[in-house]
Amino acid sequence: MSILAASPEGPETFNSTAGLLRLRTLVRLRWLAVFGQSLAVLGVHFILDFPLPLGACLGVIALSAWLNIFLTLRWRSSLRLAPTQAGLLLGYDVIQLALLLYLTGGLENPFAFLFLVPVTVSATSLPLKWTLWLSTIAFLCASFLAFFHLPLPWNTAAPLVLPKAYIGGMWAAIMCGVVFSSIYARRIAEEARQMSSALTAAEVVLAREQRFSALDGLAAAAAHELGTPLATIALVAKELKRELPEKGPHTDDIDLLISQTGRCREILSRLANRDTQADDMYARVKLSVMIEDLVAPIRGPDVTIDITVAGDGTAAHTPEPVFRRNPAIAYGLGNLLENAVDFAETKVSIVAQWSQARVSLLISDDGLGFDQAIFDRLGDPFVTTRPGYGVDQESEKGRHEGMGLGFFIAKTLLERSGATVSLANRPLPEHGAVIQLSWPRNMVDLGPP
Repeated sequence: MSILAASPEGPETFNSTAGLLRLRTLVRLRWLAVFGQSLAVLGVHFILDFPLPLGACLGVIALSAWLNIFLTLRWRSSLRLAPTQAGLLLGYDVIQLALLLYLTGGLENPFAFLFLVPVTVSATSLPLKWTLWLSTIAFLCASFLAFFHLPLPWNTAAPLVLPKAYIGGMWAAIMCGVVFSSIYARRIAEEARQMSSALTAAEVVLAREQRFSALDGLAAAAAHELGTPLATIALVAKELKRELPEKGPHTDDIDLLISQTGRCREILSRLANRDTQADDMYARVKLSVMIEDLVAPIRGPDVTIDITVAGDGTAAHTPEPVFRRNPAIAYGLGNLLENAVDFAETKVSIVAQWSQARVSLLISDDGLGFDQAIFDRLGDPFVTTRPGYGVDQESEKGRHEGMGLGFFIAKTLLERSGATVSLANRPLPEHGAVIQLSWPRNMVDLGPP
């Protein structure tokens, strides 16, 4: 079986093939290493005039060059490598570097820090086990080179002898660099992948909400298309009525057909005229009505939902803001309200206030509040206090399991609408979570019709 067979795709990989390295990437990195190594070896030998095993060094470098040529001729450069394939190629790079360092002074060679490169590449793209495997190889190679190596290329008239403490420091520095760079690179790459997945999920949700909003336009189009066949049916029914006896056995059926056809035409006429008659009215909704619409589906016997809608006192005569029906705001607010009901013990409070400058909404519950351990990370993707997702059974209270994406999507959509989202816990001795939303009024208020 070929070592570079096409990599399988399946659910066990993160984002399918999104995290897999392309062959082109490793080939280009190795060409860069071949060029740099050749330049360093030739410069030391011909410019600095230091003795070193030039033939052996160039042979080790040529081995990498021939491997690159073989890989380029044998497989497409766009091929995505499976973790095993990429790990083996990176493992070769570690061993090749160790062999070159053995010929040129071991850890006394300042280029020994290049052990970090293959491990860092693995940390950003491969599963953890391969990063640990490559780190172990780098550790073993560095430990071997600390004791066994050819002399460092230097002036033979004044040979350089480095103290053992320096060699030990180089070994410790390389190990610390390998560990730190791999952890840091892996964490950054993981956060980038999670953010990409979460944003994709947010876009899918928003697209679904926008499709729901587009149903009005589809209804108007359907009304326009159905108008002609309905008119034909009505005409044929009237002709049949004139042809049949006035008190025949089918007279009542014909009358019913004519009346129902007329009713259908009236309904389709209203749908077709929504753009000029009702669209603007339907698209506008007062803040209080929008809250009631979102709360209605989640009301239940276990949790009481109190709604307070009023001006902020300083602008009591300021009219209530009128929102445009926005799928992003509806989904975001709906998700926050569902979370509040899920985590509340007995009560959820919603307080809506407005002034001439801002519109604010305060959602609070009497649950346990936000977990302090993850408070600073709330709003990031895949952060949740719900039970782990992937479990078929619901929790004992019938609440759904969470992936940690719902709150991220809601927060992202609301912030795109211009809202500022603030999170807090209620002050002691009270308990529960508090979410405050605030919009600049000129961004959301449509004003009087």
